[in-house]
Amino acid sequence: MQNISILDLSPIPEGGTAADALRNSAALAQAAEAVGYHRFWMAEHHNMPGIACSATAVVIGHVAAATKTIRVGSGGIMLPNHAPLVVAEQFGTLATLFPGRIDLGLGRAPGTDGATARALWRHRIPDDTFPQDVMDLTAYLNETNPDAAVRAIPGMGTGVPIWILGSSLYGAQLAAYLGLPYAFASHFAPDALSDALATYRATFRPSRFLDRPHAMMAAGAFLAETDAQAQYLRSSQMLAFARLRAGRPGPLPRPTHDLSEISPALRAGVEHALSVSVTGGAVTARAQLAALIARYQPDEMIFSGAMNDPAARVRSFTLLAEIAQDLRGNRAAA
Repeated sequence: MQNISILDLSPIPEGGTAADALRNSAALAQAAEAVGYHRFWMAEHHNMPGIACSATAVVIGHVAAATKTIRVGSGGIMLPNHAPLVVAEQFGTLATLFPGRIDLGLGRAPGTDGATARALWRHRIPDDTFPQDVMDLTAYLNETNPDAAVRAIPGMGTGVPIWILGSSLYGAQLAAYLGLPYAFASHFAPDALSDALATYRATFRPSRFLDRPHAMMAAGAFLAETDAQAQYLRSSQMLAFARLRAGRPGPLPRPTHDLSEISPALRAGVEHALSVSVTGGAVTARAQLAALIARYQPDEMIFSGAMNDPAARVRSFTLLAEIAQDLRGNRAAA
């Protein structure tokens, strides 16, 4: 594994605003760029009071404008919510403004509840058109024929890299069939991780985009000076996830030592969902990261770690970068 990246949802902190969240995302991306992160991806979600990146392409432009070299993209755009041509135009525009720096990760889920999904696309086609939509989008971004009946302008010929995202075997199979890079959402849905990676690698078909499989896995990241401090900071994510599952989404809570509001049964489910994680002080986090790399052999890893305190989040990702660089150095010297 060579590269590490960040997945950010622009969390709106309890006591803060969406404007604070968007400023925090840009500041985190700047800090990530300074310590060597490869990508900074944003995820599309709608009608969630704790997340500020619903207009994902706009926020990607905001982050790209605040940075210089780090790749910026979507992790992902929920394609059922959009016409492929519109996505091609949005990301073609981003690639024109920030050449060589834009990624387009695509998801099959709507990223929201049913009522909001209907509000996003009032005339939605009932059939699952995701594979065809991916192929149409790929064509729009790579087409160079000026006489094509429908063109993405900007977008045509930009060749924005497309990733398939998923948390099941479906995305792994589609990415393998199309010869595209694949990212698995193991930071909140770990159950099919091993099977999905194995399926993707075993059935991959070389394409004009990739000659061999390229898999990225996601993990949580909550690092601090001590294990206890890291667990304390992670409590914000635990509470937010539990409240979401209980149908009570809200701003990202302040950290707490008291998680008693989460029932034992719900807490067990939350702990399992968030179990693919690097959480602790330097020694603990290093061991956890090394174990994940050894077990799953990802080509890349992308980390998500929502914290109420933006300074603590920057510190967490800085510590993670130091550990990852140390592990890479040791492997290179071996």
